[in-house]
Amino acid sequence: MDLTTLERLPLWIGGRAVAAHTTRYGEITNPATGEVIRHVPLADAVDVDSAVDAAKAALPAWRAAPALRRARILMRFRDLMQTHKSDMARLVSQEHGKTAADAEGSITRGIEVIEFATGIPHLLKGDFSDNVGTEVDSFSLRQPMGVCAGITPFNFPAMVPMWMFPVALACGNTFILKPSERDPSMSMRMAELLDEAGLPDGVFNVVHGDKEAVDAILLHPDIKAVSFVGSTPIAKYIYETGARHGKRVQALGGAKNHAVVMPDADLAFTAEALIGAGYGSAGERCMAVSVVVAVGDAAEPLCARLAERARRVAVGPGDRPESEMGPVITCAARDRIMGLIDRGVAEGATLVVDGRKPVVPGHEQGFFVGPTLFDHATAQMAIYREEIFGPVLAIVRVDSLEAAIALINANPYANGAALFTRSGFASRRFQQDVEVGMIGINVPIPVPMAFYSFGGWRNSLFGDLHVHGMDGVRFYTRGKAVTTRWPDDGSAAPGFHLPTLG
Repeated sequence: MDLTTLERLPLWIGGRAVAAHTTRYGEITNPATGEVIRHVPLADAVDVDSAVDAAKAALPAWRAAPALRRARILMRFRDLMQTHKSDMARLVSQEHGKTAADAEGSITRGIEVIEFATGIPHLLKGDFSDNVGTEVDSFSLRQPMGVCAGITPFNFPAMVPMWMFPVALACGNTFILKPSERDPSMSMRMAELLDEAGLPDGVFNVVHGDKEAVDAILLHPDIKAVSFVGSTPIAKYIYETGARHGKRVQALGGAKNHAVVMPDADLAFTAEALIGAGYGSAGERCMAVSVVVAVGDAAEPLCARLAERARRVAVGPGDRPESEMGPVITCAARDRIMGLIDRGVAEGATLVVDGRKPVVPGHEQGFFVGPTLFDHATAQMAIYREEIFGPVLAIVRVDSLEAAIALINANPYANGAALFTRSGFASRRFQQDVEVGMIGINVPIPVPMAFYSFGGWRNSLFGDLHVHGMDGVRFYTRGKAVTTRWPDDGSAAPGFHLPTLG
């Protein structure tokens, strides 16, 4: 293939597609075939400056627009996303590798955030107190931050950006999206649909790139807030750098999500749920289950059921209807996962199902890893300690629910955890005592609906506020308190002392 003839993606600045200033470009591959399918510009500081200038120019009119007018544009955007959902799912599948059905489901979850954002006018209401002092009233306002930015990961190129920008836009901010350079085309498609929905030029901008673009965003004095989702080391860097430069930052990091299985659980239901949670999207989800904590007598039958089902997972390209699991995102990701599987074997875990050499006829150059299952893993092993971000499940055996809770609470990550049981007592104990941000009871991937907020604890979150829901509204706005008095003769003028209102 002549790579010089491939499409070069533009940026989206000021309401239109524009050529990048940068001369650096990266390759976008189809993970199922290993082929380069297009190129993406790796933006420089000049490109970021252009996007910020456009967002600044659009800000005064957009923040002054009635909240209902902003919401109605998002309503039209929501309808367009719904209309084109299947086509966009195929685009996500092509660049990411996940199955088209999984991609479509993730877009649906993003659309739910748009739906939440259309109701934000109600949530922007302040408080009012009449006559807090003699003829003195007080009230509060929530106002937009200004120019905001989102830096998003490869694993959900539609859903994660939609956790951010619909809420930011509905609150009256303008926005710059820096998507992953591995699968950026979906961001351009959303920009086109926002334009079609009537969004004013410059309110939403897309700048592709790598660390150079990220640093330009973090250092730019006119960007007031930055939202990030990615790995823990980068989340920590984003948080520290952005905060040091005066920005409000929410940085969601990595995860090591545990699913605890009690002896009284419905094992047929549980095993099927864990297979989907562990191997869906090839394990490339920040809420994927990667550790199964088998309590007492649950271990042996659960391991047997998981092994039998894992061997039947249909691995193939995402555009094949029968595929249940596609490839991982890159060759480097595949090799890293393979290396961790090797370490699991070397450190003494029992390799029950080996996914290191999957056979996918016609796609020998694709970045495939098959479903992999370990038993007898321990907290000291690399397959337990590290975020694998691949289709690897590790079973850890414990004697009690108390031991399972202690194991989860000792882990440096704290995104989500699930419990499978028929016991209301165990369920309540688990949801009260486990120290993570999101809990599932007989729900393996407890991603909350858009009107709740998504986020973890400990090393899974840097910052005070989670994404979307009310935390999203709080993140993209700042409060202002107003105290008013309207004297008609000047007799109530304050003196030199601190004024009191009683």
